Amino acid sequence: MESKSLYWILLFFLSLSCFVAQTHGKKEGQTLAYLYRSNLKQSLGVDTSLFEATDLANKTNVHPQEGLKEKDRIQRLPGQPHVNFSQYGGYVTVDKSAGRAFYYYFVEAHHSKDSLPLLLWLNGGPGCSSLTGALLELGPFRLHSDGKTLFTNNFSWNYAANVLFLESPAGVGFSYSNTTSDYDKNGDRRTATDNYVFLVNWLERFPEYKNRDFYISGESYAGHYVPQLAQTILYNNKKAKKTIINLKGIIIGNAVINDETDQKGMFDYLASHAIISDQSQYQIQKYCDFSPNASSTVSRECISAFIDAQEDLDYINIYNIYAPLCSSYDVTARPKKASIQKFDPCSNIYMYVYLNRPDVQEALHANVTKLTHNWEQCSDIIIDWKDSTSTIIPLLREFMANGLRVWIFSGDIDGRVPVTSTKYSLSVMKLPVKTAWYPWFVNGEVGGYAEVYHGNLTFATVREAGHQVPSYQPARALSLIKHFLDGTPLPNTTRH
Repeated sequence: MESKSLYWILLFFLSLSCFVAQTHGKKEGQTLAYLYRSNLKQSLGVDTSLFEATDLANKTNVHPQEGLKEKDRIQRLPGQPHVNFSQYGGYVTVDKSAGRAFYYYFVEAHHSKDSLPLLLWLNGGPGCSSLTGALLELGPFRLHSDGKTLFTNNFSWNYAANVLFLESPAGVGFSYSNTTSDYDKNGDRRTATDNYVFLVNWLERFPEYKNRDFYISGESYAGHYVPQLAQTILYNNKKAKKTIINLKGIIIGNAVINDETDQKGMFDYLASHAIISDQSQYQIQKYCDFSPNASSTVSRECISAFIDAQEDLDYINIYNIYAPLCSSYDVTARPKKASIQKFDPCSNIYMYVYLNRPDVQEALHANVTKLTHNWEQCSDIIIDWKDSTSTIIPLLREFMANGLRVWIFSGDIDGRVPVTSTKYSLSVMKLPVKTAWYPWFVNGEVGGYAEVYHGNLTFATVREAGHQVPSYQPARALSLIKHFLDGTPLPNTTRH
């Protein structure tokens, strides 16, 4: 017997948010990914219309930006250590009539800011804030346990680039719309369009970066955001017959690429790492259909296997299967001893407290409209996701054909979008190998493994890293991004 109502239970498990399981304590996990799946049309097949970029190569989307850059300059964040680089934060309007505006945080490079590239970072979800990337992963600071003070990240990516963090779509973090119905209209297509309009206007505000080499990076559901924005850039450059944005490449980590292989790879990984039983894995393989055109009904055998698997996951962090769980949902009166190399599993709580402080928001030039909701790591007000395709592989092929640099990396102890998922997804592309699988090195140790394919695509693993690679392996992540931006292979000798 099959039950359509059980289908949504299955999708809830399949679509655990592509972000950290533990937030500040209000909830243990996010359900946006479930919501975007449950509100799509019944057929979850490939929607080829999602590969049609929006024509935005006109002046109507560009707004005056004079004087706004200096207004966005952040003098100093509360509790931050001294720095020798400039940082900015503020809003860029992406739709004047709706009053839709995106919040950004920007850190210039520690050195050579006038020559190093511009790198955009996007977190996933869908619906999760890229300030997570700024404060818990690759930004110049990390948070102390008191929720008041910051300490230096010596492996910040602004040692390699000028780094721009963007909260999108509207309803994520500090980004907002004066038209509340906008929060019910978010999806892949609108996110790509708004992100593009943001960039065009941001470059008017920061004109010194207009012709700079530009790269897009991100993780998790940004496996959709990053390629879709890249395609929009390519399309509008071609439409305008000039380079509006000087895009050179993309890099995505533990990324949602191809639903069918992503899901199969997740359960193969969990079984091979002794987290779910062989029996559960056998039942899932036999009774569950992950294909894009799968029926909207699911057998009870499949549901039963999923429930068994879920019980096995209840007491671990699926985003880093070997990491400790957070033991307290409170900040501390005094900062605990902190280490960049040893990620604190309660960091999400510290970030929530810090970003909801009025003095922090004032310093960031954030929450200027006095939102009715708190800043959240993953949005509470986006309750629908209008469109999503089951694969972005056609976009990767398009980038390779257009000469873009494409790198995909995978923290090898993430259980949510694990290395097996990414390997299965890449295997679908059937790419000829240029440089066979090899270990790459950082500080004389194996940093991970890499393989290079013809067409300028590199796949790299990062050893002992979870879903948020820079959080768990900051030195290896910095080495990875440096080589990506330089266009040089990951080193195959212990001298590095």
